[in-house]
Amino acid sequence: MKRRSIYIMFIAVLLAVDQITKIAVSRSINPYGVRSVIPDFFDLVHVRNKGAIFGIFSNSDSSFMFVLLTIFSLAALGLVVYYFIKTPVSEKLMNISLSLILAGALGNQVDRILRGYVIDFLDFNFWGWHWPSFNVADSCISTGAVLLIFIFFFKRGPECSPSS
Repeated sequence: MKRRSIYIMFIAVLLAVDQITKIAVSRSINPYGVRSVIPDFFDLVHVRNKGAIFGIFSNSDSSFMFVLLTIFSLAALGLVVYYFIKTPVSEKLMNISLSLILAGALGNQVDRILRGYVIDFLDFNFWGWHWPSFNVADSCISTGAVLLIFIFFFKRGPECSPSS
């Protein structure tokens, strides 16, 4: 358990960074406000996303949709926790990947339960193309998922899958 504690601390630090940045944004930028950091490239915004990743279903005011998203995200979180617990501590890349996904999922779940929406604040534009706003938690989930895909496709053998 002692060796797993490093991953738990990693999750806690990422969760804290996510929540601190969201609190900072909510205190310094009005809802749906914008602060340009690098004109025509990067802005800080204060978006209240009631939906899922990349704003899917965010325009829905349906309480059913909120409950459904919360249930699905809790189920996904439970699945990741299960694999995190079942993965041997020696499988460092897998544990890092699962830790990133857990931290991100927890960060967004905290928002969804406590606020009723997820705060997104990082906003990029590339040559007229706008990427949907996101946050630290989304970055953790995406990075963890890419690492997980890398592990499954490029690492071979029993060291890349959770033990039974």
